[in-house]
Amino acid sequence: MAELRVEQVSKAFDGVPVLEKISLQLHEKELVALLGVSGAGKTTLFNVISGLLLPEEGRVYLDGEDITGKPGNVSYMLQKDLLLPYRTIEDNVALPLMIRGEKKKEARQKVQPYFPEFGLEGTQKQYPAQLSGGMRQRAALLRTYMFSQKIALLDEPFSALDTLTKSAMHRWYLKVMEQIHLSTIFITHDIDEAILLADRIYLLTGKPGRITEEIVITEPKPRRADFNLTEEFLAYKRQIIEKIGEVREKSL
Repeated sequence: MAELRVEQVSKAFDGVPVLEKISLQLHEKELVALLGVSGAGKTTLFNVISGLLLPEEGRVYLDGEDITGKPGNVSYMLQKDLLLPYRTIEDNVALPLMIRGEKKKEARQKVQPYFPEFGLEGTQKQYPAQLSGGMRQRAALLRTYMFSQKIALLDEPFSALDTLTKSAMHRWYLKVMEQIHLSTIFITHDIDEAILLADRIYLLTGKPGRITEEIVITEPKPRRADFNLTEEFLAYKRQIIEKIGEVREKSL
């Protein structure tokens, strides 16, 4: 079981508050979206959760253990895939294992069983430039998974993809999450994407950033093909837009 808890986290840079008393939870096999405007501190929060930054206040717990300021406990994938162009896909994926001190041969052997699960069978000896955008993103997600196999933090993972590829990646990622028992928090600016993918949505708004709303999406996953055309979907979207609008009005 993997459960992540962020409790009352605050962060400032040079005395300027960026995050204020952020609390959230991620349960096993759950997908949670962090939705908000630019500048609300979403990436800063990810850096705190991943242990790359220490908060001024608050703690981060994984399965009850305090992991505040301790990198290496959760996976973290940035918006760009950042695959190394001079390494094969196999060696890109195995990189987290090699960084931890495993020999290249052993690391390559360990990652092989995951290539079929991630839809990457046959790409092992290819280079990033030989793959489509969607396939590169799959490789990057597999590399992220090899870093830590419980919790994944994804910073706008699908934003660079075209609409059709993004839709296919959404369906694929939900399937993979179910197969490998992965829990995910992902950052997005896309309201539709958050509603279509997430079990719960946290609205992170304001400066400093605060959690102003938690929205539970009750529609089962994967969402039915026409869900984005339903009144239920539009009701969630209206609720989110109204809440974001209320926060903006109060800040003026």
